[in-house]
Amino acid sequence: MNISVYTLGCRLNQAESESIAEHFKLSGFSVTAPREAELVIVNTCTVTSKAEQKARRMIRLFAKHSEVIATGCYAAMSADEIMALSDKVTVFSLKEKASLLSLPRHIRSALDSGLSLHEAILSFTDRNTDLFAFDASSFQYHSRAYLKVQDGCDNHCGYCRTTIARGPSVFLDPDAVVERALRIEAEGFHEIMLTGVNLTMYDHDGSGLGGLVEKLLAKLGDGMRIRLSSMEPDHVDDRLLDTLSDHRMQPHFHIPVQSASPAVLRRVGRVYPMEHVEYIINRMRELKDDPFIACDVIAGLPGEGEKEWEESYGFLSRMRFAAMHVFPFSPRPGTALFNARDRVEERVRDERAEKLRILSSQMGREYLERQLGKEVEVLAEKSGEGTTGNYLKARIALPDGRAAVNGLIYRGTVTCIDPVTVEVSSLA
Repeated sequence: MNISVYTLGCRLNQAESESIAEHFKLSGFSVTAPREAELVIVNTCTVTSKAEQKARRMIRLFAKHSEVIATGCYAAMSADEIMALSDKVTVFSLKEKASLLSLPRHIRSALDSGLSLHEAILSFTDRNTDLFAFDASSFQYHSRAYLKVQDGCDNHCGYCRTTIARGPSVFLDPDAVVERALRIEAEGFHEIMLTGVNLTMYDHDGSGLGGLVEKLLAKLGDGMRIRLSSMEPDHVDDRLLDTLSDHRMQPHFHIPVQSASPAVLRRVGRVYPMEHVEYIINRMRELKDDPFIACDVIAGLPGEGEKEWEESYGFLSRMRFAAMHVFPFSPRPGTALFNARDRVEERVRDERAEKLRILSSQMGREYLERQLGKEVEVLAEKSGEGTTGNYLKARIALPDGRAAVNGLIYRGTVTCIDPVTVEVSSLA
């Protein structure tokens, strides 16, 4: 039987989807594209209304020819809405997502006993609530490994539904993280991305994410690269920043800034000063050679008057981010800002979002131009292309014209940026 896992949203969702796909494959199922699958598992996101709209659209599309299981944050918040899309849709709540790891064995047994696929899914009663059961050591959709180390969030940003869906911050024991990382290394992977809902909240009352990274660097081999997913700035400390001096820590960072106006940050429940964000960025640049630093920005947050907007735009421009992910503010049901009275007019919000996108494009082009002639490492991927340490998608040009081998790391020089091309000189 063919199955497919379709993922929306964050890298944590991607990590969990990989583990689900692996368990189906180990049970004898073929992991294919959605159009070829008899069962499609949709791992949903609730960050924006657009993400929810896309989930509904894809679920309707898949349900025309397949059984569909919906899980993830949107499924946790709006199960009835999703179930109403088709009688071929079943919802697994976010708390029960780990149950999908044992579902393959149940389906195979149920089909052997004569049940239909739909009946097999409905007869499944196992409910696993272990948030860290997702421990894939092989990956169907990515050339790098994803390792979930944290879930949930203790912050209460006024616009965020994910905190409501995922619950309070929890983390995987450091020794268990190291054990899983070593298993991934033994499988032949050369890069691990650490993921979580709020990654830098990992053990924030103890050794923190910095302490975890120190343990990993002490145990992993010299050729294993570590990449960090999105890092909320409030718990980025010097211990974590100091680990970036290790050559295995990849020069690619993503910081959810959201606004650079202190007044707006206070209004929406963000708890860090902009001086701290600037300190983080400056230290990253001291420790790495022109790293790729991206940020999230929400245009038109409540309380963003003209003064606050100019203050935020000025900071973002001065920091010269390599990329900005721009979102127009959209009030989310159940959040503190859903009924905010000091919302920015939609026309103004959209104009600001467009100005930020233009700024992002300009800064991104400047960053690319600085890469010409630089020596880089690039991880080859299934597409025949690859991703550099600073997260640029690149064409890999081997001297003899052969195709790069998926999963290997090559070293070379950036010779072109349209598209980014790495002329390979050796294996890393």
